[in-house]
Amino acid sequence: MRFDWAVNQGPAGSRHGVLNSISGVRLFVLSFAFLILVGTAGLLVLPGLYTGPRLGVIDSLFTAASAVCVTGLIVVDTARYFTWWGQAWILLLIQVGGLGILTFATLIIRVLGGRGALGVESATGTGVGTGVGEVRAMVRAVVVLTFGIEAVGAAGLWLLWSAPLGMGPAAWHAIFHAVSAFCNAGFSTFSDNLVGWQEDPPVLMSIGGLIVLGGIGFLVLEDLRARFLRRTSRRLCTHSRIVLAATLLIIVGASAFFWVVESGHTLAGLSPTGRAVNAVFMSITPRTAGYNAIDYDRVSNPGMMLTDALMFVGGSPGGTAGGVKTTTVSVLILLLIARLRARQHVSLGGRTVRDDTIQNAAGLVVGAITILSIAIFLLLIAERAALGSDRRDFARLVFEALSAFGTVGLSMNRTAELTPAGRVLITLLMFVGRVGPLSVAAAMARPRAQRTPYRYAYDNVAIG
Repeated sequence: MRFDWAVNQGPAGSRHGVLNSISGVRLFVLSFAFLILVGTAGLLVLPGLYTGPRLGVIDSLFTAASAVCVTGLIVVDTARYFTWWGQAWILLLIQVGGLGILTFATLIIRVLGGRGALGVESATGTGVGTGVGEVRAMVRAVVVLTFGIEAVGAAGLWLLWSAPLGMGPAAWHAIFHAVSAFCNAGFSTFSDNLVGWQEDPPVLMSIGGLIVLGGIGFLVLEDLRARFLRRTSRRLCTHSRIVLAATLLIIVGASAFFWVVESGHTLAGLSPTGRAVNAVFMSITPRTAGYNAIDYDRVSNPGMMLTDALMFVGGSPGGTAGGVKTTTVSVLILLLIARLRARQHVSLGGRTVRDDTIQNAAGLVVGAITILSIAIFLLLIAERAALGSDRRDFARLVFEALSAFGTVGLSMNRTAELTPAGRVLITLLMFVGRVGPLSVAAAMARPRAQRTPYRYAYDNVAIG
């Protein structure tokens, strides 16, 4: 399925169409900025949120941005620093932020009386049409599907935690983790995150399953539902097949890698089953949930390198995960394979990938690398007094930046030690990582009718 943007853009080349597209992108970005400001204001003024002193402005902004952008980086212990009401406020920001990736900006446009604009709906990565009824049906389906999956996940976790935690406390922990996991947020109501459950395979696999479901995208979930629950004869679309294949390959390949390289490090003290389950969990959580059942400050150099790569890739379009997305990387890998085989076009499963899709993928990766490089450089300057000559702190800051940009939430125990300037930079990186790649993709997806109707003469540039 593809969008038909022509109905929303006006005549070819018209200013109305261009402005409509730009306003959609801006509205998408501003919706997240507004949510962060509301979350910050709540943390600053609402009563009964804290067990101790109230957070300052910078830390409130950091926490609200981390929740709305479903990142999970924290400067204080969520379990001890916040009361039940404080945790509920954070959970509300996580839920609204997770749903907002796909629905919030579209809902605003509907309220304002406009139609689903290119900037918003292209950014979501969904395959739903743009008619009024179709947009409403899409929003309704997303909300129902989200709450349904979270309810099932919460019920399963409640059953697992009722005995060790008690039925009452287990209910809140289960609801919080089900929402946070499906939204790929990584916030936890346990002080040690999930380290205390590293030898409990059902708990880790339940949360891991919620992370994967949230990260593969609503288009894929809807495609799977239509194919198997409705028992239709049509095959899965190319997008769904790429997402599912890439997700499976990454999980299997990364799990094997972590099991090999970390068995003598972070997984050394675990049982054989525990090592296998935690290796799988380590392949899932960097894309981009941020839950940790091991101490990432003790991860080996090869393990840290792979984790960095997984955080950069992230999840899939239209889901709650961040990163440059599995489909982006898959398309570029297919391009490399096509070039090595001297093929002119990129194809998969009897379908040819459009050239503008390949260009968008390349531009998105280059843009992400550029943003990350600038952010890391500024972060090193801001934290230079604390770095000293320890090169391991450099690796920690790179890890922190990748985690923020990919909206992951994993940390090598460096977040709480950041200077105020460093926390502001990480906050901006979380925001850009949440809305930036989507907005860039939307800007690059202009209709052909609006493109310049001429080109300059060709010339050659040496490559490689």
